[in-house]
Amino acid sequence: MTDQPPETPRDAEPAVVREGVLLIGAGPALLFANDEARRLLELPADCEGRPLGALGLPPALTALLDGGHDLTDAPVAVHGRTLGLDLRPTDRAGGPPCRLATLRDTAALANPDTARRRLELLYRAGASIGTTLDITRTCQELAAALVPDFADFACVDLYEGVLDGGEPRPGRHRPLRRAALSGITAQPPLLGPGAPVPMIPGTPRARAVAASRSVVEPDLSAALDAWDEVSPGTVDAMRDEQVHTLIAAPLCVGDTLLGVATFWRARPRPVFDAEDGALAEELTARAAVQVDNARRYTREHTMAVALQHSLLPAGLPQQQALEVASRYLPAQAGVGGDWFDVIPLSGARVALVVGDVVGHGVHAAATMGRLRTAVHTFSSLDLAPEELLGHLDALVNRLDQENPRPDGAERPITGATCLYAVYDPVSRRCTFARAGHLPPAVVHPDGRVEIPDLPGGPPLGIAGLPYEAAELELAEGSRLVLYTDGLVESRAHDLDHGMKLLRAALSHPGRNPWQICDDLLEALLPANPADDIALLVARTRALPADHVADWDVPADPAAVARIRAAVTGRLEEWGLTEQAFAAELVLSELITNAIRHAIGPIRVRLLRDRALICEVWDGSATSPHLRHATDTDEGGRGLFLVAQLAERWGTRYPASGKVIWAELAIDEPLTPRTAA
Repeated sequence: MTDQPPETPRDAEPAVVREGVLLIGAGPALLFANDEARRLLELPADCEGRPLGALGLPPALTALLDGGHDLTDAPVAVHGRTLGLDLRPTDRAGGPPCRLATLRDTAALANPDTARRRLELLYRAGASIGTTLDITRTCQELAAALVPDFADFACVDLYEGVLDGGEPRPGRHRPLRRAALSGITAQPPLLGPGAPVPMIPGTPRARAVAASRSVVEPDLSAALDAWDEVSPGTVDAMRDEQVHTLIAAPLCVGDTLLGVATFWRARPRPVFDAEDGALAEELTARAAVQVDNARRYTREHTMAVALQHSLLPAGLPQQQALEVASRYLPAQAGVGGDWFDVIPLSGARVALVVGDVVGHGVHAAATMGRLRTAVHTFSSLDLAPEELLGHLDALVNRLDQENPRPDGAERPITGATCLYAVYDPVSRRCTFARAGHLPPAVVHPDGRVEIPDLPGGPPLGIAGLPYEAAELELAEGSRLVLYTDGLVESRAHDLDHGMKLLRAALSHPGRNPWQICDDLLEALLPANPADDIALLVARTRALPADHVADWDVPADPAAVARIRAAVTGRLEEWGLTEQAFAAELVLSELITNAIRHAIGPIRVRLLRDRALICEVWDGSATSPHLRHATDTDEGGRGLFLVAQLAERWGTRYPASGKVIWAELAIDEPLTPRTAA
């Protein structure tokens, strides 16, 4: 039968006690001391390498450490506490000729229940701190961690700049700011959160900051007298609560001092002792790492938010085709890459854009800015929606391949979705193309909600796959709703349920775009958004038929005079006689060029919108080029003249042929039309 070791009674379970460790070399000199040894013996910061006799140790302890005898649990008195000392040589198995000493506080051994309770408190408190990356909440978790089991009151004070994610700015004349406060009473007798906390020289907090280690103050009488000159009301409240002892522990991460945590006790609880100071210091050191992590996250988040807001449109451009409202809400967890845009195009048309870059942080925000700029550039070329997405797809694919990171790490993959729509108020037709994005919602004037079945297309970045466009005719007063997936998809519900909620929230006619935005956010916005939300709501308008005029032009130079006269007559009807001279010159040049260099059919169209828009249509795909004629050239000045007279001019390419257009300013723009 194999002998079994006797069972250890639960009451006899040994308590975990920290040990100080010293390594003593020839001389004798101290070669190494761990943190617990430094605390128990109150060693100076530069103790390692110094002779034992220069460390301020009691003579009896120095004699034991210098002796040649092995010791086991030898009692020695140091700074008012009794320590158990073990001493052994290290060269028995061929090691270096040194001596190893271990020290234990016998008070902890004599009270294993107290040591166990402290360890349990340290474990529970450590697990409750740093549950989020919010600086204020992390400080509050630290303040509340040891109340009431360890202290009656606790507060955390940070240097200015830390709460905003910046670098701490410690200094003698720089006050701290109270970040958190906790206590056993509803109104602790201390300064409240947000209040400045002066650093008074000589007080326990000032000494803790100067030494970068915890300071235990068993008697607060002298400290309260010093504070009485600065905040007498607070000191009176502390005296009324019989606060009599404290521990001040600095919040340090490496050489960076973030602030200081202070723990207080009131009578009849006993004064804090050195073991209490060690526990508070260890807990505060752990919390300091969490506060520093939250500070760094806050700094990056603030930078990303500022970058993203600088890249999003500051306001919506003026145009007549759509009445538009927008909303953008950043995620609480981190800035994303959602964006929206409203871009006026030629021919009174307007482009609506909503996009979403995969990921969060500065990279997503910067990528969003690049894509938004690219969309503006491609829109200025009057590209068809499907062609624009094709160019954008090629750009995203290049972003993933260019500029490898110098450290050899992989670059984050740039993925994005986009919905691009162009609305024409003359035909009331809207052309859509989407790249992996959710389809828009259309609210008809009678309140009927439709989610049109549009070709999906792959997300941006998968080069080589084509995109398709779809066209819808919209009644005047229809509402177009473009959004990102953060609005309809969250942790609380899936996409299908979110789309049902979207339909329900939109099924109420008679609301303007701003009211629709507010109602959608109220109905669908989650409590803690995990993703950005971009929302664009546009109510369609139609350009009245009497604000449109067009003429077919035969391929005969003699027809130019007849068209010019017809244009002048229509401008007189519109009350735009001041624009007649410039319009005649522009159209004469464009029509003449079309007759000479293009093929039929040729058509002229005038639009009265915020500007007077002159358009010449022909069947040729040849693009005109602006050039500067020399003194001896007989021609070549026509487009230069058009560019001088018009505010804007350009060329776009419909399904067949081309359109050369020019916009002339109107002194008194139209009053915005409001659809029913």
